[in-house]
Amino acid sequence: MLSGIQPTADSFHFGNYLGALRQWVALQDDHDAFYCVVDLHAITVEYDPKALRERTRRSVAQLLAAGIDPERSTLFVQSHVPEHAQLGWVLGCLTGFGEASRMTQFKDKSAKGGADRATVGLFTYPILQAADILIYQADRVPVGEDQRQHLELTRDLAQRFNHRFGKTFRLPEPYIVKETAKIADLQDPTAKMSKSSSSPAGIIDLLDDPKVSAKKIRSAVTDSGRDVIFDPENKAGVANLLTIYSALTGRKISELEDEYAGRGYGDFKKDLAEVVVEFVTPFREKTLGYLEDKAALDAILARGAERARAVTEPTLQRVYDRLGFIAAPPMFIESGR
Repeated sequence: MLSGIQPTADSFHFGNYLGALRQWVALQDDHDAFYCVVDLHAITVEYDPKALRERTRRSVAQLLAAGIDPERSTLFVQSHVPEHAQLGWVLGCLTGFGEASRMTQFKDKSAKGGADRATVGLFTYPILQAADILIYQADRVPVGEDQRQHLELTRDLAQRFNHRFGKTFRLPEPYIVKETAKIADLQDPTAKMSKSSSSPAGIIDLLDDPKVSAKKIRSAVTDSGRDVIFDPENKAGVANLLTIYSALTGRKISELEDEYAGRGYGDFKKDLAEVVVEFVTPFREKTLGYLEDKAALDAILARGAERARAVTEPTLQRVYDRLGFIAAPPMFIESGR
């Protein structure tokens, strides 16, 4: 099982946590899980090197605060494991230009940023993502709808390599968690909560001051009515808040509807704000605590990279052998560590 997250913001938000990270924590119990901060993917767009370094450590600290356990899973940074990029080149040589051109995420992101500013790295992003998966022989990958096309490309490339050079890669299957919460923007509940939101008020960052988080909940868009009912089509804002409330407390939405029947949005938002504060306060404290000891964070990442490379090195050596490359001398292999 492999999954990754980009270090492109100072803080994860509720969409990240409730939509993915909470499931990562649960999957540690019955899967051989590899969790990666994908810094190579983060440089496919304009970025600040100093900010990237800081955000990478902040991402690791937040994963630990969320419950990722380095003893039960492998936590590492993508650039610490060179086999990702090496396999990415190989897969790029098996990918047709037209095939890569059909990836919808590239079209969307290049349209937003301007075609002239889109990089080749952004274009080949799905190929590196395929390498991220195949280098670990992952058989299951947690994916959302926006990543399904990339996983299909991964499977196509694995099959193509296996057909041409002999069976080498497993074909990964999508792992869809049915109960995953889909969190919308607080100010525009028709859009998902995202770091690219047009308004900071629409996002609950996990590292926000708890008072700020509470204010965002109280200011969240609802509608002109007062009935707290789950109706995503006609009451998208209220439905989004009910989803957050249910996800954080484990209570059924129908139970919440009954509790707030006839009470209006004021009481509902007030109580939800308290629930949010109860969650973000210890999360924030844990994260800041981890960030106080950078040496300890780096040690965790070093151990994670070592464990990851115990898997990726043999895979890449097998790939290189199938391709017809001359085996590298031991000194050369060791220098990659």
